[in-house]
Amino acid sequence: MAHIERNAVRASVTQTRKNTTGGLSPWRESLVKKLILDGLSETLEVTELARACALSRSHFSRAFKCSTGLSPQDWIRCQRIARAKQLIQNTDLTLTQISLECGFCDQAHFCHMFTRSEGINPFAWRCQAVRALPSLNSKRSQPAAAPGVHISV
Repeated sequence: MAHIERNAVRASVTQTRKNTTGGLSPWRESLVKKLILDGLSETLEVTELARACALSRSHFSRAFKCSTGLSPQDWIRCQRIARAKQLIQNTDLTLTQISLECGFCDQAHFCHMFTRSEGINPFAWRCQAVRALPSLNSKRSQPAAAPGVHISV
C-alpha cells in the first residue's frame, strides 16, 4: 500500500513541475518580461529583446516560447490587450489614445487585435464594463451592520 502512495505522490510532483528544458533562464525571462512591460507603448523588436539576453533571435524566440507557452510577439500582444482593458475600464481616454498608449500603430489595428482576442470590439467591451460598474457600486453603497449589532425598525 505504501508503494502505491509513494508512486502517486511522485507522479503528482512530476506533473506539476514546469518543463524548462530549452527555455530561458529565470533571470533572462524576468529581464525580458520587464523590458516588454516597461516598453509596451513603444515599438518592441524581438531582435532587441534577444540582444538584451545575449541570444540570437531564433534561439531567443524558441526559448521564450518554451518558457511562457507563447511566442514573444503573442506574449507582447496579450500584455498590450491586458493593458488596454485596464485603461478602458479605469480611464476616460479615447480608444485612439488607448491604442497609442498600448503600443498599437493606430486605432484600426488596435480594434482588430482586441476583437480577435476578446471576441468583442473595444467600444462594446467598454459599454459592458461600464454597465457592470453600477451593480457593483449599488451593492457597496448599502450600509452593512456591524457584527453583533441588531437594527430594529
